[in-house]
Amino acid sequence: MRVTKPRIAILEALIKRDAPVSIEQLHQELDQRSCDLVTVYRCLAAFEDLGLVRRNFLHNGTALYEFMHASRPRHYHIVCKSCGRTETVDYFSVEGLERVLHERGYTQLSHIVEFFGVCPDCQKKLPDRNTAPAIPQAHV
Repeated sequence: MRVTKPRIAILEALIKRDAPVSIEQLHQELDQRSCDLVTVYRCLAAFEDLGLVRRNFLHNGTALYEFMHASRPRHYHIVCKSCGRTETVDYFSVEGLERVLHERGYTQLSHIVEFFGVCPDCQKKLPDRNTAPAIPQAHV
């Protein structure tokens, strides 16, 4: 892979981030005169193939990318379905499941594990789900 200014700019932008970012968000952060949206798509696909970035997904299917820091341990994410806040979740092993799948004849296995829920801050904004809704009284 050739080293180009757009590729360097994309990697630098990803390295600076603490959380995954969408292609559109990343493109907005870059100098759009030197790096168009198609270039961002192509570079991220190439970086993913090389193992430099990891693709994650929001519950609505939006792809998010993050740089794979050697100093950052492997991890998963929990994404708030309400506000989109993303937090890391410690890695847990899926080797047992992968072994079972190998025994079934599968090769070149990979996996994506993402968790989705409503964060504590958004829960505070929701109506209390423990109270029953008022039942309208029939007029006799």
